Amino acid sequence: MNTGKLVRLNRIFAHPSGRLCSVAVDHFAGYDAGLPPGLQHMAKTLEALVAGGPDAVTMHRGIAATFWQPYAGRVPLILQSSMIRTDDSAMSQAATPEDAVRLGADAFAVVGFMRGPTEAHYLRVIAESVREAARFEMPVICHIYPRTYAGGKVDISFAPEDIAWAAHCAVECGVDVVKVPYCGDVKAYAQIVADCPVRLVAAGGPKTKDLRGALALMAAVRAAGAAGATIGRNIWGFDRIADSVRAFKAVLHDGLAADEALKRAGL
Repeated sequence: MNTGKLVRLNRIFAHPSGRLCSVAVDHFAGYDAGLPPGLQHMAKTLEALVAGGPDAVTMHRGIAATFWQPYAGRVPLILQSSMIRTDDSAMSQAATPEDAVRLGADAFAVVGFMRGPTEAHYLRVIAESVREAARFEMPVICHIYPRTYAGGKVDISFAPEDIAWAAHCAVECGVDVVKVPYCGDVKAYAQIVADCPVRLVAAGGPKTKDLRGALALMAAVRAAGAAGATIGRNIWGFDRIADSVRAFKAVLHDGLAADEALKRAGL
């Protein structure tokens, strides 16, 4: 790995724990679910997120160009490039690795869905992103999700063997960090982590009914040996966003249980 890429990755994984506790606000067309309250007032949400001290924040280029100036250089920026949906009703790229360089980002994120008739399309996009990012020594973080097809409905698969397959596909394309869903089983996830030759971080998962549930999920992710997690709705989807970030940091960095993390964060 050349120095430029290493510098950027070291900024993202700068915490002494070696793990990542990052936040994503890249939810819009890809989720096709309207505008959640936590994203409706983005300036206020970003202010609260930064106050909580995340290791990085993932966002699309328009949000970065419009709202990120007050925090430039204070928190690593990960530029999200993909505008896609699980059912392939959206399959577009909104940014390039060169955009990431121009915005001062420390990594370029690309999303892919595995299984199904469009799997090869996503692999091609991921591989092309890796190739272009190499020109700038820009790390590529791949958010990759396996799919299931049943009864005419497309969903994310949480089966360990499917997640392992998705992670392997991303690795084959040459990405630097893989982000995959948590499968719900610590032992199985630990095997997925052990078999992945690059850093593997967990997706924050579907919205939980309460913050404690989301923290418990992240405690399991940490126990499985993952290199951290990127959380979205389970941070900005609750009140007291800054304190929620602090609670997740207590779990992922300090190894606290959910109840202990809530107490430390004053929640």
